[in-house]
Amino acid sequence: MTAVKSNLKLGINGFGRIGKLTVWTQLGRRYFKEIVVNIGRQAGTRLADIAQYLEHDSTYGCLHGYLYGFRAKPLIGDLDEEGGTMTVDGIPLRFLRSDRNPRDIKWDTHDVRIVVDTTGRFLDPTLPADHPKGALRGHLDAGARKVIASAPFKIADKSAPMPEDAVTTVMGINANDYDPRRHCLVSNASCTTTCLAHMVKPLINAFGHRRILSASMATVHAVTGSQSVLDSLPKAGKTDLRKNRSFLNNIILTTTGAARALRLVIPEMEEIGFIAESVRIPTVTGSLIILVLNLQEDPSGAFVRREDINAVYRRAAADDLHGYLRYSDEQNVSGDIIGIPQVAATIEGHETHTRTAETTIDLAQVPGLDKEVLAQLKDTLIRVPVTQAVIYGWYDNEMGSYVHMLAERTVSIAEHL
Repeated sequence: MTAVKSNLKLGINGFGRIGKLTVWTQLGRRYFKEIVVNIGRQAGTRLADIAQYLEHDSTYGCLHGYLYGFRAKPLIGDLDEEGGTMTVDGIPLRFLRSDRNPRDIKWDTHDVRIVVDTTGRFLDPTLPADHPKGALRGHLDAGARKVIASAPFKIADKSAPMPEDAVTTVMGINANDYDPRRHCLVSNASCTTTCLAHMVKPLINAFGHRRILSASMATVHAVTGSQSVLDSLPKAGKTDLRKNRSFLNNIILTTTGAARALRLVIPEMEEIGFIAESVRIPTVTGSLIILVLNLQEDPSGAFVRREDINAVYRRAAADDLHGYLRYSDEQNVSGDIIGIPQVAATIEGHETHTRTAETTIDLAQVPGLDKEVLAQLKDTLIRVPVTQAVIYGWYDNEMGSYVHMLAERTVSIAEHL
């Protein structure tokens, strides 16, 4: 058993999929000396029920197997029902089971200074700490100094600017945008945005964002906890009726905020026309992004081919000291990328495709061109070579990709406390 690396305690608000797997990941890292988890309600009939939920996972197996392999034995012990505590591999865990409003959680009492909110409920950084329905800033009032949201910020008032003390980052893309002297609220974006950013950034670095005329993506995404096992009646005010249809036997069209969040971490995307779509499928984890982009070609030079695209990703993966980007020439399926640690995106080089064709542009329809210049032209129609590229990127939308990247962000912030 190795010693923990710091004297800090980690707070986690929420104990769903991301909350539970964050505990697993942080136990493996052994960075924090104690983990305090706020469930905000009673769970089961006793603390042992919480321990059982923590120990077993239908997707990733058992906790001790994750930490030490198949020969390992269960590591949870020292259960204290009254205090809500237990130890896992020598690290104390404390479970709080009373308060759901962030400002009422007793982080200060337990000496917690950094909190990861995994509930998905408190995502508006503009709301005051005393908002009647709770707010992300409530954690600051409760004693935390830094709060990390495990989802993109969602500002209800569209006219309101992003607060000066809030920032969205993706590790390996714009991690340095976080300023420990200024930022208290940090969004770790989403699983899809994280993968997408690591697919897009190498292309912008290689070709320049001005050559990318347009781009679109579709994520073929595993189910999430917001969907229904069986068809159910939607709650009042819900507009997306498809999430209330059974995820067991349906392919379900839905939405994604990846395009909006991507602009926050890669500003060049503001100048590129971009569309993002999402399709949910009946798998528990392991998702895929299909990225399509159109590159303007130089008629005097060689056109971009699939080998060029793959070479960009090979170099980017080789230069990535953190291992966030992985390139593969293998023929993968979604199960192959589940649980691979710290990989934000796995490029499926075997399926990269390109096609170059000439596109007709009528200069008379281009805004801003001088009419006198147009009048001197014999023909306002020009032919421009454009290459369309299709790139596939895998990601484990739960632990293997997103939760590991969330843990990277958490530890990097903790190191500056």
